[in-house]
Amino acid sequence: MKKYYLTTPIYYPSDNLHIGHTYTTVASDAIKKFKKMQGYDVYFVTGSDEHGQKIQEKAKENGITPKEYVDKIVADIKELWKTLEIDYDTFIRTTDPHHEKTVQDIFTKLYESGKIYKSKYAGHYCTPCESFWAESQLVDGKCPDCNREVHLAEEEAYFFKLSQYRDKLLKFYEENPTFIQPESRKNEMINNFLKDGLEDLCVSRTSFDWGIKVPFDPKHVVYVWIDALSCYITALGYGSDNDEKFREFWPADVHLVGKEIVRFHTIIWPALLMAMDLELPKKVFGHGWILFEDDKMSKSKGNVIYPEPIIELYGIDAFKYFLLREFSFGQDGSFHREKFLQRLNSDLANDLGNLVSRTVTMVEKYNEGLIPSPNGEEEFDISLREVGINAAANVEKYMDELSFSNALEEIWKLIRRTNKYIDETGPWILAKDNKERLDTVLYNLTESLRITSILIKPFMEKTSYEIRKQLGLNDETIWEDSKEWGKIKVGTKVERGNIIFPRLDIEKELVKLNAANEELINMRTKGKKVNKVEEKLVEEEKVEEITIDEFDKIKLKVAEVISCEDHPKADKLYVFQLKLGDEQRQVVSGIKQYYKPEDLIGKKVVVVTNLKPVKLRGVESKGMILAAEDSTGKLSLVSTLEDLQSGATIS
Repeated sequence: MKKYYLTTPIYYPSDNLHIGHTYTTVASDAIKKFKKMQGYDVYFVTGSDEHGQKIQEKAKENGITPKEYVDKIVADIKELWKTLEIDYDTFIRTTDPHHEKTVQDIFTKLYESGKIYKSKYAGHYCTPCESFWAESQLVDGKCPDCNREVHLAEEEAYFFKLSQYRDKLLKFYEENPTFIQPESRKNEMINNFLKDGLEDLCVSRTSFDWGIKVPFDPKHVVYVWIDALSCYITALGYGSDNDEKFREFWPADVHLVGKEIVRFHTIIWPALLMAMDLELPKKVFGHGWILFEDDKMSKSKGNVIYPEPIIELYGIDAFKYFLLREFSFGQDGSFHREKFLQRLNSDLANDLGNLVSRTVTMVEKYNEGLIPSPNGEEEFDISLREVGINAAANVEKYMDELSFSNALEEIWKLIRRTNKYIDETGPWILAKDNKERLDTVLYNLTESLRITSILIKPFMEKTSYEIRKQLGLNDETIWEDSKEWGKIKVGTKVERGNIIFPRLDIEKELVKLNAANEELINMRTKGKKVNKVEEKLVEEEKVEEITIDEFDKIKLKVAEVISCEDHPKADKLYVFQLKLGDEQRQVVSGIKQYYKPEDLIGKKVVVVTNLKPVKLRGVESKGMILAAEDSTGKLSLVSTLEDLQSGATIS
């Protein structure tokens, strides 16, 4: 089998991943699934770059060790990839023992061959980027990568002789014109970094100790350039007793990276590989950023969008489709929640979902659910067939260019053409007096959907399966079958299922989406505070005092639990019906992990009754049930010592 090796960046887990990180991984996953369908033996690597000063400082802030800090975030990353059904083969961590050993071996060999030497470094240092910069590299006196303040610093360090590789890199670019994609990224590397020569590269640090020790000088730790970049080969077993995967798959067919780290992957990484006498990757593709409403996502700005709420509300396939369809992969794009919902309505609900529903319904209505035999071919049939059999070649062309948006547009051309075909042929009219012509139309509709189900599989696997299920087809999809017309078997029984993508009320969904994202942010923020309290490494929070008049504004009452049911759209919430004297109220509460419904019905609880009503995941809540939680995470609902009647006022 033909081999294909691709990688995401080795992500820096200083915090939970947001939608921008997800973008690269979703794109990589689509490539893997597409190449597998084409018959390639594909190996897909992702991972985490866990060493460095920022991680050490973050861990200290949270009162835990760096390894404990990254372990939790890496677990969250893996859970997210599982949720998104990302089909990676290896998740490499820079803290993996075999990786650490190989990095030490690489460093030692480069030192012994004279390609690394010891000296001192003095320059402008950017703490967030953990990078030294020369005066000439600063932009308006600030870091050229993140545009933040730098400060002068000096420390003893080991240096890699990067300056010796300028001409070799330029020659390699010339001989391999598609190595850096898009073309604009190559021009940036040449004009901004290579044109005026390269300086030697600092590859060790002594100002922190969270990293891989230099084996012959342990006060130094190996810096990110050799540590993280080497993951692309250590993930394949390079330097170990079992390097079969390395010999089988290296060099990488493509490294997918964000544009901010193109320099590391197209200058530093190739130079290191040259120094190790290893083949260079075939391609590095630097995609753009996903902004939020035209501004870069930042926790400090409060505009971070996380993928989990979108997935929970609208499904994996809707999320993946939007990421790959809305943005041109090599350019920046802006995430607008309203645009996301509009795209779901127009492309997924109106175009695809409606087409599947109409087609299956008409086969059931007009031919007892059996796919009929076609009879002859007319102008509209020929036009539809031509679009259908040419779609795969067009998708292949754009996928080879990593132009996901255009690849999906080619698929949607077929979907839109099929919807138009229904209007052109009018099956509901043919059903009255032209059964032979109707059979041809119904066959062509199901055949177009069969091809569509194959084409969308790399991007929307669940949707592909659902279409095939409703068409009465098995899950087996062969890419070459999308290039032939007429492969769906006459007599196959269709089976109408649920609407694949229901139409959304955009105004209502905007409220739900915003609330879900805020809820996740609040949960994660609360979780970090709890960790600090548990470790007793932060001062007791200062509590703002209130007056008796302010307290008197809070209305507390005893309530009896009449019923307790699962929230229809949230795994961690209960919907309560509470009796407060003569009044009955509905309250939504997030205590599902602590109690079973049968433990609560008939119990008396304390409720805040004068809170403004809110909707939690679409269900109205009028009040708040009070609970106490200790430092171990144990929770107990608040009640009264005596068994008071429901509706009793607490003051």
